[in-house]
Amino acid sequence: MSPADFLSADFPEPVELPDFDSGSPDRFFNRELSWLSFNWRVLDEAQNQRVPLMERVRFLAISATNLDEFYTVRVAGLRELAHAGNTMPSTDGRTPAEQLKLIDADARALIAKQSDVWLNLKGEMERAGIVLLDRNTLTKADRSHIDAYFMSNVFPVLSPLAIDPAHPFPFIPNAGFALILQMERKSDKRSLQALLPIPAQIERFVALPSEDGSQRYLPLEELLLLKIGDLFPGYSVSAQAGFRVLRDSDLEVEDEAEDLVREFEVALKRRRRGEVVRLKLSAGTVPKLRNLVMKSLEVSDADVIEVSGMIGLADLSELVKAARYDQLWPQFTPRVPERVTDHEGDMFAAIRQKDMLLHHPYETFDMVIRFLAQAARDPNVVAIKQTLYRTSNESPIVDALCEAAENGKSVTALVELKARFDEAANIRQSRKLERAGAHVVYGFINYKTHAKISTVVRREGNRLVTYTHYGTGNYHPITARIYTDLSLFTCDQALGRDATKVFNYVGGYAQPDKLENLHISPSGMKEHLIESILAEAEHARAGKPAEIWAKMNAVIEEDVIDALYTASQAGVKISLVIRGICGLRPGVKGLSENIRVKSVVGRFLEHSRIVCFGNGFGLPSKKARVYMSSADWMGRNLNRRVESLVEITNNTVQAQVMSQIMAANLADTMQSWVLDASGRFHRYVLEDEAQGFNCHRFFMENPSLSGRGSAGAGDVPELTHSRD
Repeated sequence: MSPADFLSADFPEPVELPDFDSGSPDRFFNRELSWLSFNWRVLDEAQNQRVPLMERVRFLAISATNLDEFYTVRVAGLRELAHAGNTMPSTDGRTPAEQLKLIDADARALIAKQSDVWLNLKGEMERAGIVLLDRNTLTKADRSHIDAYFMSNVFPVLSPLAIDPAHPFPFIPNAGFALILQMERKSDKRSLQALLPIPAQIERFVALPSEDGSQRYLPLEELLLLKIGDLFPGYSVSAQAGFRVLRDSDLEVEDEAEDLVREFEVALKRRRRGEVVRLKLSAGTVPKLRNLVMKSLEVSDADVIEVSGMIGLADLSELVKAARYDQLWPQFTPRVPERVTDHEGDMFAAIRQKDMLLHHPYETFDMVIRFLAQAARDPNVVAIKQTLYRTSNESPIVDALCEAAENGKSVTALVELKARFDEAANIRQSRKLERAGAHVVYGFINYKTHAKISTVVRREGNRLVTYTHYGTGNYHPITARIYTDLSLFTCDQALGRDATKVFNYVGGYAQPDKLENLHISPSGMKEHLIESILAEAEHARAGKPAEIWAKMNAVIEEDVIDALYTASQAGVKISLVIRGICGLRPGVKGLSENIRVKSVVGRFLEHSRIVCFGNGFGLPSKKARVYMSSADWMGRNLNRRVESLVEITNNTVQAQVMSQIMAANLADTMQSWVLDASGRFHRYVLEDEAQGFNCHRFFMENPSLSGRGSAGAGDVPELTHSRD
C-alpha cells in the first residue's frame, strides 16, 4: 500500500460491541491500562528483528525505566487514594482499588515478559560477541583484573552492614538496589544476616579484557558476591538475594509556600523517603531473607514481584552506550536548514525572509541554540524572554541566557520547578541564571508552565522587532536528538505580541486578552479545540468536506473525546496518531465509526503535537486551519497547565505540516500500530513488507521544505516510497 493509498483508504468497518452503552463510562478506555499498553508496544520493539541488536536492548531498558516511573508516580497516587478509602471512579468507571488490581495483573505479566525478552537478547548478544559472565565462569586472568578493579574502584564506596539488634535495617532510597545475605562464620558456624547496598554511582557492568575482540562484562552484583571474603572476612554465604525498591516519588508542595525554591528543595529530600510502592526480589529467595526484607521495608506480598533473572533492566542502557556502531542504528546527522546557510548562519536574517518551521531531529536543534546565542551577542538585541520546562544539566540554552544577562540585556527566564524528576536540575539552573543577573520567575504554584516559547526583542532602525520561537518540545538539546518535535521561528508581530502577553501572564498574573494567533490553557484552549471540532461537525451536516487530523502523545480529556464522538456521528473523518495513552474508543458503530487511531513507535520518539481542521474544504487544503501545540489532550494540559496552541497561517509552513509531516505519519506502515474498538493495538500487517513505508526513514532521507522557504503550498511534492 502506498502512502497515497493509505490516506485515501476507506475507514475500517465499524463494529458493534455487545452490551455496549455509548452514554456510559464504557465509551472511554482506562488511562493507566492504556499507558501499560504503550509500554507493551515499546517492549515489542525489543523483539523486532528489523531493529539493530543493541537498539533492541535499549528498547528493553526504556520499557523498564518507563514502568519504574509509572509505579513511582501513577501507581503511588492510586494507592494513596485507595488507602484513604476514595472510591471516586475514573472516566471509565473504575475505582482506584479496581484499577490497582488490573494494573498489578498487567504489570506482572509485563515484567515476566521483560525477563523472557532479556534472556533471548542475552543469547543473541553472546552470539554477536557481547558476553555477560558470572562469578563462576571467570578465568584466572579475569580474577586478577577484578581484584585490582575492586580495590581501586569499588571497595572504597561500599558499606557492608550487619543486620542485628545493634545494627537495624538501613534506609534504602528510591530505586535503591541491594544484596541481602545469609552468612555463616567459618570458625564457629555462627549465622549472620547482612545487607550490601549497591552504590548507584558505580557502573553496573564491569568490562573485562578480551583477546578475541569480544566484549566481556561482569555484573557488579556478581563481582560483589565474588569478593564477599574481603567484605566479611571469615564468613561464607549460605543464601543470598538481590532486591530493588521503588518509592512514592510524587511531590507535595504547600499551596502557600513563601519560598517556592526552598519548598521544592525540601520536597526533593522527602521524595527519597516515600512509601515503598514496589519491591522486586530475586525469585526463589529463602523465606528467612524474604521475610526480613519485607518486614524491614513494611511491604505486603501484594507489593512484591519476584524476578527470574536480572533485577534492574533499566541499567542495560550502560551496555548500549558501549555498543559497536554496527549494532546500533546507522549514524544520522541532522540537517542545517539551507535558508540559514544562505544567510551565512544569521538566524534573524533567515527568519525575516519568511516564517521557518524546523522538524527535529531531522533538522538540527542547534538552530534553536544559535537563535539564543546570536541574540546574546548581538548589540541590537535589548531583551530575551524564555520558558524552561526541561533542559540538560550542562545547558547551552542556559549558557546563552547567562551570557546575554552578563552583556547587559534584559533577560527573563521562566523556570518550571514542577517538571517531574527534573526539579533538582531546574533549581540549579535557576540559581545559575540569577547569579548571571537574569530575572528568574517560577510561574504559578497551582499550574505548571509547559508552553515552549522564546522571544528576542531587537532594535532595527527606529523600531523594536520581536523574533519568536514556538516549540512543541522542551529546550533540551539531548532529547532533541531522539524526540520528533517542531520549532516555528517567526518575526510576525502578532505572534510576538501573543508571546509577550503569555510571559506577562505567567510572571505577573496579567490575564492575557485579545490573543491574535495563539490560544493558551488553562484559559480558552480547551474551549477553542472543542469549538473547532464541533465546527467540523457542522460542515459535515451541511454536506461539505469535513476532516480532522491530529497527532499527539495522549488523548484522555473526556470533553474533547465526547466532542470527537459528536463529530464522528455527524460524518467527520477523524484520523489520530497517538503515541501513548488513548482514552478514545474508535470504530464503534453509532459512536466513533469515523475515527481511526494509530500509534507510531520506532527509532525516534514521536513527540510533536499537531492538529489540522479541514474547515469545510477537507485535508490537505490551503484553506485548512493548522495548529502546533505544546499540549496533549489531557486534563492536566488543558485545565492545569499553561500551554500554547499556535495557529500557523503561513501557506508554506501549513503545507509542510499537513502534506509532509502529518501525511507521512498517517501513511507509515512499518512502525505503526492500529487501535481497535476493544482497546487492543495491532501491528500494521503488510502483505509485502518491501512496499512498507517508514516515516522516520522518509524524513531522514528527504530534505524538509523549510530549507529555503521558497516553496508555496502548491509546491509540496507527493510523498515517495522510502523502504525500510
